[in-house]
Amino acid sequence: MTLSTDSVAAIAKRGVKTPAYNRNAITTGIVHFGPGAFHRVHQACYFDDILHSDPRWGICEVSLHSAGVRDALAPQVGLYTIAILDQQSSFRVIGSVTEVLVAPQSPSSVLARMISADTRIVSATITEKGYCLNKEGGLDFSHPDIAHDLHQPHTPKTFVGFLARALRMRHDLGREPFNIISCDNLADNGHRLRRAVLEFVRSSDPSLVAWVEKEVPFPCTMVDSITPATDDTLRTRVKEALGVEDLWPVQREFFSQWVIENKLRGPQPDWAAAGVTVTDDVAGFERAKLRLLNGAHSTLAYTGSLAGYETVSSAMSDSALANFVRHMMVEDIRAGLAAPKGLDLDQYIEAVLRRFRNPTIRHLLSQIAWDGSQKLPFRILPTIAENLAAGRSIARLCVPLAAWFHFIRRQVRHERQLMDPLAAQLTELAQKCTGDAASDVAIFLSLEKVFSAELAGNARFRTGLENAYAQLSKVESPATLGEALAAFSA
Repeated sequence: MTLSTDSVAAIAKRGVKTPAYNRNAITTGIVHFGPGAFHRVHQACYFDDILHSDPRWGICEVSLHSAGVRDALAPQVGLYTIAILDQQSSFRVIGSVTEVLVAPQSPSSVLARMISADTRIVSATITEKGYCLNKEGGLDFSHPDIAHDLHQPHTPKTFVGFLARALRMRHDLGREPFNIISCDNLADNGHRLRRAVLEFVRSSDPSLVAWVEKEVPFPCTMVDSITPATDDTLRTRVKEALGVEDLWPVQREFFSQWVIENKLRGPQPDWAAAGVTVTDDVAGFERAKLRLLNGAHSTLAYTGSLAGYETVSSAMSDSALANFVRHMMVEDIRAGLAAPKGLDLDQYIEAVLRRFRNPTIRHLLSQIAWDGSQKLPFRILPTIAENLAAGRSIARLCVPLAAWFHFIRRQVRHERQLMDPLAAQLTELAQKCTGDAASDVAIFLSLEKVFSAELAGNARFRTGLENAYAQLSKVESPATLGEALAAFSA
């Protein structure tokens, strides 16, 4: 027996939260591209809350490629379960999904839903790859799917192509444009999507450009919630909790955050009642997340890996490492951050640390350690540059970078795969290292795609890195990690 409308009442009697609204009365007001796990634990959950008081915000999910989500949710009439993983885990049935479409199979149905007068929001979680951008941040006109959409606009393949076609159709029908909300973990996501759509329209439909520029909102957003992949253990737990089988449950931590730029037009949900922050300063929230949460994550990943830890929660069980990270966040990172309205930085830091300690989330340090050459220039280096300019200490901030150097050396020495776009270059640099702090740091600082010439040539920065590198050179266990971090306790 699988999850269905008929089983909801029995599930509710087992203490599981279920939709308390009439699903038959829902109007589909949102078209969302990318019905993956993160969207279903995040935005769809917020709209499930909203539907209890406002039935206009049901979601039509659109998959640009796979039919997997549709095939799983169709027998369950769109219902699925979220497991909230915390000290006391809980389960919840979500009812906000009204329809799942597979774009390659029915592009006309997708466009019909997008141009419906009821549709007020078109959103996306398609990862950065799905935006078809080039290295300069503009639209990649050499992408084969973009080329297809330019020549066959009535049957688009890409998110940008669907947006351009639907906007043209709404314009011709005399309907207001929808709000276009990117929910991908991508800096300036709204600005980047707007640029891509405008570049596409300029090339394919120039007469529409002025209308898009003036009338179509592309708010930036910031989203956050750790979402482990669905596995058989989750399926078993959900079946035991519900008494029925869910073909595709999802799971996340208790914490969830959604920040939207104050640019939306027309009828809107009651965002505040659902816990969504609408602000003029998304960048401030984004900067706090990038430096405090992501910067601390990378620090745990590289220093914790040196000591033999596997997960974030196990690394946080090391009091020396946990205290080091907390001091770095409070004393070194927070000092350079201006809190946007609605965000208490002290409370945010404590919330991040609690999330890191959550033992029910198995977040592998090895995964966080991937792509360090792409992450560290945004997570750590801006804080170092600002602290140097302000005369503040950078001693602790040099530790995650030095730990990254050691991490790369060990991966190469033990012939383990190095997951990084610059893997070949990093491997070549690591093979030149001898273990001498001054020599090895100089070798890594030659990586121009990571370190600017100004930063690499800064004497304070180089000295701080050499000291951190030397302190971490003998770390092989939790005990030796604690000894190394003690040098930064002052």
